[in-house]
Amino acid sequence: MTGPDASGLDSRVLLAPDDGSLGPVLRIADDRLAPGAGYGRHPHRSVDVVAVVLSGSVRHAWGEGADVVAGDVAVLRAGTGLEHDEVAGDDGAHVLQTYLRSAAPGESATHEVHPNADGWVPLRRSDARLWTEVVDAGTWTTVPPGLLVLAGPDGMRVEPQHGGPVHGPATAVVWQLDTTRPAWAES
Repeated sequence: MTGPDASGLDSRVLLAPDDGSLGPVLRIADDRLAPGAGYGRHPHRSVDVVAVVLSGSVRHAWGEGADVVAGDVAVLRAGTGLEHDEVAGDDGAHVLQTYLRSAAPGESATHEVHPNADGWVPLRRSDARLWTEVVDAGTWTTVPPGLLVLAGPDGMRVEPQHGGPVHGPATAVVWQLDTTRPAWAES
């Protein structure tokens, strides 16, 4: 998409390798939702969706539900399948969503929220590690090596890097990935 649709969702795909070159990564999307807008009820199966809420809030409608606010990281493991929706709060939402091939496709679906995530976020998988930090204006931090997704006032930047300084204001997200070509990509 190139702008908000009629539902108030503006989803921009930043990266979508279909050749296994980034190991388990299927897609990274920059999603912006207007207040009260959602994705609509939809299914997932055999995928893990990692959502970093950059601003605003979303209500995850599945199971007991969960409110996910700016600074939180939500991890949805779809496993054998589920249907759900996410709806933005009164202030809308800006969410970085990363879709990974499921690490456990035969297991039941789960959802967990890591509040105020800062540093390494436990994903319980060996082929992908996630690090995140909010960098305030006028400050800087040193990020670990990996695939950097940098969300700042000038937009989003995605690039492989060897670690180093990042200046704020920004949210830095780093994926360390096992980029060994997966078996599914060999066929």
